[in-house]
Amino acid sequence: MPSPDYRHPLPSRARLLELLAEAGVPLNLARFAELAEVKGSQPRAALRKRLQKMAASGQLLINRRGEYCELDKLGVVVGRVSAHPDGFGFLLPEGDGEDVYLPFHEMHALLHGDRVAVRVTGSGRRGKRSGTVVEILERGKTTVVGRYERRHGIGYVLESGRSPHQFLVPDHQRGDARDGELVKLEITEYPQAQTEAQGRVVAVLGQSGDPGMATAVAIEQFALPSEFPRPVVTAAEAWGSQVRPTDKTGREDLRDLALVTIDGADARDFDDAVFAEPAGDGWRVIVAIADVSYYVQPDDLIDREARQRGTSVYFPDRVVPMLPESLSNGLCSLNPKVDRLCMVCDMRIGKSGKVERSRFYRGLMRSAARLTYDQVDEYQRTGEGKAVVRRVGDSIAHLYDVFRVLSAARRRRGALDLDLPEVKIELDEKGQVARVQPRPRNDAHRLIEVCMIAANVEAARFLRKQRLATLFRVHDGPGEQKFEELRVLLQGLGIAVPDAARKEPRHLNKALRVRNLLHRSIREALL
Repeated sequence: MPSPDYRHPLPSRARLLELLAEAGVPLNLARFAELAEVKGSQPRAALRKRLQKMAASGQLLINRRGEYCELDKLGVVVGRVSAHPDGFGFLLPEGDGEDVYLPFHEMHALLHGDRVAVRVTGSGRRGKRSGTVVEILERGKTTVVGRYERRHGIGYVLESGRSPHQFLVPDHQRGDARDGELVKLEITEYPQAQTEAQGRVVAVLGQSGDPGMATAVAIEQFALPSEFPRPVVTAAEAWGSQVRPTDKTGREDLRDLALVTIDGADARDFDDAVFAEPAGDGWRVIVAIADVSYYVQPDDLIDREARQRGTSVYFPDRVVPMLPESLSNGLCSLNPKVDRLCMVCDMRIGKSGKVERSRFYRGLMRSAARLTYDQVDEYQRTGEGKAVVRRVGDSIAHLYDVFRVLSAARRRRGALDLDLPEVKIELDEKGQVARVQPRPRNDAHRLIEVCMIAANVEAARFLRKQRLATLFRVHDGPGEQKFEELRVLLQGLGIAVPDAARKEPRHLNKALRVRNLLHRSIREALL
């Protein structure tokens, strides 16, 4: 039962700001509680939480001594430091507001990602506001990655990346690092105005030319969690390697349908599958995705670890997954010829390209084949291909029919069609980047895109109809300046862009088609 003090309401945010203004000096928690007449451990904890929320929303400032300060009186802007390789930097304000230029001498004691309070003092580089650091509120990193070097008997680590600070490494803290090796360094002393930063080597990564070293450095540099805690791995492996009979209960059985995954040849996991067949005066189209939610329950061990990671990170030579391998490459990957749990968007699409109705349900599927874009495209163009493609040829033919009507409907709506190329990074035998080149696209890529867009639109409609709280991604239209820059560029090529293109993408599509024809003509002339 709470104490009588705890039932006493806390002062409002406005009243707390008044108390801070009346004090005229920074206040620690004890003094703030005294002025606010907040007594008892629980009320004081609640007061601290409220003050922290006020600081997070930019209503006040917490300095490194843990004192609460008035932002208005200090006249400061709070934000994160973005360092530039040339030594200067910018403060990226929290909330609205222009960036603040930080000259070289202000950056000496700062690292990329630090959260700081800056007083705007005037106009700096290229007319941007310039500032002076008032307080370093929070350091952005505790470790760095760089090259260990010895100069005149003294060890240093020069940080890799956009903020190349130099860290002094005492000999007793160098570990097994040798001159020229890439290492991971724990920061023991942060840079100050007159002193160098220091650190100790916690891991030797190897020589810069070692296979896979570029990826290893990136993983350490951006603090990507590449290993899973043992309890999380154990929790994931407890589901086993195959779908259990009890897991299949209450699901619609789609195992007789020729659902297939279509991805790039180098894809490592398969999380969506498609199928189409004639239905009435149109088609039945199924888009199925792996039912990850069945294996990852809210706030369980796997969920908490996944939230910390946020997403899987893909490198040319490996993946840092969001889920343990037994799930990401196992039960949550729609591998061929094995039972998998899935979430299904089952649509009826008419010949006009309109989705006439849809429903969502939990399903049980067995992928008929793992196909690549090139395999599907070759089969569609020539009618030939590997036996695995020919076995599901009827569904692929119907999927292309659906692709054509959906694409035609998009053109009639005037949807912007950029068709931007993907980029493929190729590595040599030493794991070094050998070349970066465009990845060719074909209609198989576009087929999957339009099916996924249709399913996403239906999901949004379903969620809105059910009045479920949902995040929607909204793509803003082009800004005035960017639109004018594009317009001038295209006009220089003899391509007119009308004013209506600002709000109606179909006019830009016409300009892009002219540009593509011009580009193709030039290329053919040169060849």
